[in-house]
Amino acid sequence: MTHTIPGTTPGTAPDATAGADDTPRCPYGHDRLPSPVPLYGPAYKADPYPLYRRMREAGPVHRVEFPSGIHAWLVTGYRAAHAALNDPRLGKNHALGNDDWRRLASIMPEPQHSQLQVHLLHQDPPKHTSMRRLVLDAFAPRRVESLRPRLRELADALVDGLPETGGADLVAGFAAHYPFRVLAEVIGLPAELADRFDRDWGKVVQPVGPQDPGRPAYEARLRGLQTYIAEVVARKRADCREPGWVESEDLLGRLVATHDAGELSREELDSMVFQLLVAGQEPVTNQITTMLITLLRHPEQLERLRAGVDEPGLLARAVEELLRHDAAFELTTWRFFAEDSDLFGTAVPAGDSVIVSLCAANRDDEQFPEPDRLDLDRSPNAHLAFGHGIHYCPGAALARAELQVALGTLLTRLPGLRPAEALGDDLADLAWIPAVLARGVNRLPVAYDRRR
Repeated sequence: MTHTIPGTTPGTAPDATAGADDTPRCPYGHDRLPSPVPLYGPAYKADPYPLYRRMREAGPVHRVEFPSGIHAWLVTGYRAAHAALNDPRLGKNHALGNDDWRRLASIMPEPQHSQLQVHLLHQDPPKHTSMRRLVLDAFAPRRVESLRPRLRELADALVDGLPETGGADLVAGFAAHYPFRVLAEVIGLPAELADRFDRDWGKVVQPVGPQDPGRPAYEARLRGLQTYIAEVVARKRADCREPGWVESEDLLGRLVATHDAGELSREELDSMVFQLLVAGQEPVTNQITTMLITLLRHPEQLERLRAGVDEPGLLARAVEELLRHDAAFELTTWRFFAEDSDLFGTAVPAGDSVIVSLCAANRDDEQFPEPDRLDLDRSPNAHLAFGHGIHYCPGAALARAELQVALGTLLTRLPGLRPAEALGDDLADLAWIPAVLARGVNRLPVAYDRRR
């Protein structure tokens, strides 16, 4: 039985698999795209937007291939993305995936897959609803606003550690550390445990396929992270028993207490801690880099933002536009239909993975006039950088505050901020991380006049 996405009619959009040679034929006169469309390689990671434009013009749904060889269905346009993110038929639980997906998908091996992958991103209602409720208070906008002075202190401390003149790598010197220091305070991670967190563990959100030569190193990171999570849980269990423990100020402790009360399984607890430690900071690190790269490529906008950093609303508007222009969370994680279904005129088998391109949606000219232009005053700006629907990022308010503080601090305290000479003015020699879902760089060498 085939079902239709709400608000659409079967056959109204081009079928991404049409064509006798299995190559999608664009009804609008554009060049044909290969099927599947490969979503990997240095050129694609450096600038995926020309490809996304061609895909949007050819239709909203395309068969794509990832480095592991897994095929998926990619949703590209804004309206289609918005509908897919809110479609109740698309589930996130990995149990919905079919054998073809499971055979090649770049997912965690056992036992870590069962023990660390039952967090919010991979749950459906009603379990998702109850688990999400546990974390919302910690990231509530009112609490985040009360933390801004501390966020500035943390950012200033990192800038104080940069060389006084010349330049620095803003990933190693700032972006790799700032989000985790903020996160540790927000979720109640003790300082001594925070100091022992190995950033290399964060690479588990850049999974590699079962046949990839990097798989052993990937699995070693998983084991190290799992051991660390066990230590965090044991420490927070002890903290919860101390007199004066304040549940409202300790998210990790609250999760442990909820498990001990029988409301979370051990696997759900470990998975939520995993999600907080990794997904809660690595995307912000990457987003700081993509925002800086965009501004360095638009020096006139960088100078305007520096000069107007205290102008009411400008920094907040700029962050929203930078999120839209080049989001660090490029693609969503897997979604699945429980039965064969219609997705904008394309038949998608049950258990095939469906992924939404947030970056492609955010450059759709039907939603955003001149979408490739960086406009710090763009309004309205209903981008999808944090997703939409029930899986909208619960930490969005914290991420926005972090990004505003990070940009404001760096632009104010590093006058003359510009690309390091080795990169050239267009930053063409940047090496983008080869992550499947994310955009960012591991190195961003810059020059500046004198640290303030």
